[in-house]
Amino acid sequence: MAAVTDIPADCDAQSDGLRERKKLATRQALSAAALRLAVERGLDNVLVEDIADEAGVSPRTFNNYFASKYEAICGIAMDRGRRIGETLRQRPADEPLWEAISHAVLAQHTDVDRVPGQDKIAGIRVVVQSPTLQGEYLKAQYVMQRALAEAIADRTGTDAAVDMFPRIVAGAVMAATQVAMERWIMADPPVALGPLMRRALRALTEAVPAADSAPAGPGAGSPATSPSPFTAEAALLPAGPGPQEPAFSSRPP
Repeated sequence: MAAVTDIPADCDAQSDGLRERKKLATRQALSAAALRLAVERGLDNVLVEDIADEAGVSPRTFNNYFASKYEAICGIAMDRGRRIGETLRQRPADEPLWEAISHAVLAQHTDVDRVPGQDKIAGIRVVVQSPTLQGEYLKAQYVMQRALAEAIADRTGTDAAVDMFPRIVAGAVMAATQVAMERWIMADPPVALGPLMRRALRALTEAVPAADSAPAGPGAGSPATSPSPFTAEAALLPAGPGPQEPAFSSRPP
């Protein structure tokens, strides 16, 4: 029998990694079940027990991950925000910042070029208009924006806790994607999300092209320095009104 000291040192790390992956899979399954049931039945007609049963776990397990069905639904956006940050860190070091951000954002949206069915989009529209869900989403959005700001700071060699640049860029990206999502949800007839998301990100990059003048961070092979408030951060101010967006038919929120 092998002695305890003979156990490979990386066994604990592998075990922890597997455990974390299982926890993440359970969390994602609960979030997906919560949204799916809310769209199908209506948010008020879904109980925690229903979500747990749909995901194949107990209500107690649900409560280990989320405090409410609203939090579970918003968990989808929160997890997506974290993945965007992780993907941004993995983009090529010599890729322009805005291009890297656009790739990172779009990579986390599946089937973006497929037009959803009328019933599905109508169900989503009802769900997202819940005041309670909207309040919960604001919390999720804060986590998403913070994760993206930290990734931008890593890429540009700035400090998200001190420098304004990464937080301003992250806020702008979150606003652009939110506008695209709102247009997608309210579009009648339904449209694909992809073109709207790309248009929103393109409008943002065209409005602030000089933001790529932010210093390249360690990941890009340059020393980490903080941008001057009159260079990278000042570049976020558009020089003038941009081109008019094409008219878009949608219902008011």
